[in-house]
Amino acid sequence: MANHLDQRHHLDLLFLLDAAVSLVFGTAALLAPHGLLQKLVGGGYNHDAHEVLRLYGCLRIAMGWIIFNVRSVDDGRFRRSVCEALLFCYLLQAMAVLRAQFTDRKNAINWVAIILLTAIGCCYGRFRFGKGGNMIKVYELPQSNKTIR
Repeated sequence: MANHLDQRHHLDLLFLLDAAVSLVFGTAALLAPHGLLQKLVGGGYNHDAHEVLRLYGCLRIAMGWIIFNVRSVDDGRFRRSVCEALLFCYLLQAMAVLRAQFTDRKNAINWVAIILLTAIGCCYGRFRFGKGGNMIKVYELPQSNKTIR
């Protein structure tokens, strides 16, 4: 039982870290000045790219808020579904950046993003599929009497 409490605490810490990084990155993306975007893309200013970055920033802020609040949810099926969704979300983002790295301008920032996105996705995968996917007790509080179907 203590192991399940430790694992749940680790999952809550992962949610907290992900939420904090999402809120910070989202805010930075939303407020990024034109000059910084020019330096990142290594060329002239592209209004459409800046708008997409701002929209992505809004999504990251929303995701950070949702993930922050998931920590207090006791429904194991919901928390498991969140882990699944975030696992695939981060891995798909990593694959999109990897594709961009090999088909467009290559830069070191892409490799950093690929490594970070893959690592976060794998962390969620560990909770979802660790021990053969039988870590359901990690998702619920021990005093919860809910049954999992």
